[in-house]
Amino acid sequence: MRYLLAFVLLFPVRLAAQEKQPEYDLVLKGGQVIDPQSGRNAVADVGIRDRKIAAIEKNIPESSAGKVIHVAGMIVAPGLLDIHTHNYAGTGLRNAYDGDNSVYPDNFTFRTCVTTVVDAGSSGWRNFPDFKDRIIDRAKTRVLAFINIVGNGMGGGKVEQNVDDMDPQATAELAKKYPEIIVGFKTAHFTGPEWTAVDRVVAAGQIAQLPVMIDFGSFRPERPYEELVTSKLRPGDISTHMYIDYIPMLDTDGKLMPYLLAARKRGVIFDVGHGMGSFLFKQAVPAIQQGFLPDSISTDLHIGSMNAGMKDMNNVMSKFLNIGLTLPDVILRSTWNPAKEIHHQELGNLAVGSAADISVLSVAKGKFGFTDSLGARMDGDKKLACELTVRNGLVVWDLNGISRDPWQQKKDHHLDSTWDGTIPHRR
Repeated sequence: MRYLLAFVLLFPVRLAAQEKQPEYDLVLKGGQVIDPQSGRNAVADVGIRDRKIAAIEKNIPESSAGKVIHVAGMIVAPGLLDIHTHNYAGTGLRNAYDGDNSVYPDNFTFRTCVTTVVDAGSSGWRNFPDFKDRIIDRAKTRVLAFINIVGNGMGGGKVEQNVDDMDPQATAELAKKYPEIIVGFKTAHFTGPEWTAVDRVVAAGQIAQLPVMIDFGSFRPERPYEELVTSKLRPGDISTHMYIDYIPMLDTDGKLMPYLLAARKRGVIFDVGHGMGSFLFKQAVPAIQQGFLPDSISTDLHIGSMNAGMKDMNNVMSKFLNIGLTLPDVILRSTWNPAKEIHHQELGNLAVGSAADISVLSVAKGKFGFTDSLGARMDGDKKLACELTVRNGLVVWDLNGISRDPWQQKKDHHLDSTWDGTIPHRR
């Protein structure tokens, strides 16, 4: 009887404790929510529960949240999706993108509000399993991949010119084995006069029913770029490095060449792929002014580009903001558009029920300078910065500590549950 009485007395207390559980784990409050997928562009609160977006409402009561982060005056958008990066680091290969030229993704993503990267052909079907084990399976960033048509990937030099190692069937079979990671196929840096690299990567795309990305390598008169985008590529295939100086883009009067808009009309996708040597203002500015905007904004992140004019995703986005694209345009091309291009529409949006990958950005006003791949400068008055990154419902980057309490108010010495649970080592 004594134990029964104790249970009866404690039961209401336990029930009351359950009733007091907050409805949301985290609420981002008061930001300008820009979600291109839904067309939303308004001040609203974003509620997160169980690592997913649970609500976007005008005013979520603070009492309903376990944690509230005030983001008034900031932009709340989907986690950025960088569709062209190189992440196959750590192999020890010199001067290769499946080696020393690549970067480990977590070092460069969250601090720029990027939650998903797509490796652009660093590995081929022969070395993808090592890439998966070495990088993809260990990264906190979501890492997807275009697979190189060369079986040994971007090994540099003769490796990337070896047409005998361009096997469409083996490449396609690998993609079928890893459909959750492999989003398409890539050819890059090919210098030969023939169409072999393009034809074989497209063949792989046809077998696996996936898109291909083309870095045209050396521009040869025997295989004109115009023929690539108006004939060789299928609707949904991607031409990257779209503002590189080698593309015949403007005529002698500075007018946009009509074949480019014709290629877009037939469904070819044009991606920025800024890189170290693939973006020129003298191409981009007049082309954009004449309506040839990028479908997707991407960095071509590697050790060369990050230390040159490219720098990072926010810097590349800022260039387009200063050239004249609106902020919703820039966010569209950095989130929802690339998600559609790789056929992963579960990404790049803020739909209720989606994984809570969220970027919180600020737009600074002032005097800024931006350089292109040949060192030319463009002056601008706007620059994007990543204030906060939420990956899978957890705060993984916080530039100015907006998710933290003032030190005078903090009563314990532990990180709260909005972070990933990693406790820093204390000496």
